[in-house]
Amino acid sequence: MVFGQVVIGPPGSGKTTYCNGMSQFLELIGRKVAVINLDPANDSLPYECAVNIADLIKLSDVMAEHSLGPNGGLVYCMDYLEKNIDWLEAKLKPLLKDHYLLFDFPGQVELFFLYSNAKNIIMKLIKKLNLRLAAVHLVDAHLCSDPAKYVSALLLSLSTMIHMDLPHINVLSKIDLIQNYGKLAFNLDFYTDVEDLSYLQNSLDQDPRLAKFRKLTKELCGVIEDYSLVSFTTLDIQDKESVGKLVKLIDKTNGYIFASIEASAVEFSKIAVGPVDWDYHRYPFISYSRILLLLFLHFVAVLIIFMWYGLQTLSVPT
Repeated sequence: MVFGQVVIGPPGSGKTTYCNGMSQFLELIGRKVAVINLDPANDSLPYECAVNIADLIKLSDVMAEHSLGPNGGLVYCMDYLEKNIDWLEAKLKPLLKDHYLLFDFPGQVELFFLYSNAKNIIMKLIKKLNLRLAAVHLVDAHLCSDPAKYVSALLLSLSTMIHMDLPHINVLSKIDLIQNYGKLAFNLDFYTDVEDLSYLQNSLDQDPRLAKFRKLTKELCGVIEDYSLVSFTTLDIQDKESVGKLVKLIDKTNGYIFASIEASAVEFSKIAVGPVDWDYHRYPFISYSRILLLLFLHFVAVLIIFMWYGLQTLSVPT
């Protein structure tokens, strides 16, 4: 069983920088990390990648050969990768024994809420290679300084969550730079918790360009709140405490934390619903199959107790 992250987000949200910083942090805490670059337009990588899609196909070649723009070229590249998924599987198999995987995807947002190529690639890898992946969706924190852009980021996050069908974490990246864009209209918790978007209406109404779209904005905010799926955590990739907090959240999301637990089903439940600040070194390694066995035994024990209680109740004379 192999764990990893699917790193996605709009252009400029810091995906490549994230993969570079995250791989360094994970190696410092003792994990062997393999970064897989699946962005055919990214020809300047700050990290050493274990697998590079450029060995299979390059965006520049596709654009020149098929007279496509960058967006159409990226769609073509993802479609080509899906049809040649055996190439990617062969590259990944040597890494499955002891590596933690980071998938660095392109920044074209249509790939993750409109087209199905990227999703199909991930799902095939999960099924064939028994991967446990969580989607880490990066959004530039400066969008919080503009109410209209923030609502757009919420819609994009929601659409991506629904389309990708993966355990999902939304991250406000570059949080250390947010003050450079001026004072926020609300506390940062307002933007991370996404609880009551009606307060944004006053800010939006102050912009004469957006006042005429007030009703539309209200309905869009209502859709976001009705789903009640979107929330954010924050990240400063240069701050080890910030990165460490996110790693713990990701480990809980993709199940990595459960791969190192030797305990009862009650202990699993406590960790699943508890805070993310657990002790990694408390539990020795346990296989996923053994976790399922323990959960099954716990269920059987509870069932026996209820049956015994029922028999005792029936045997009491009236």
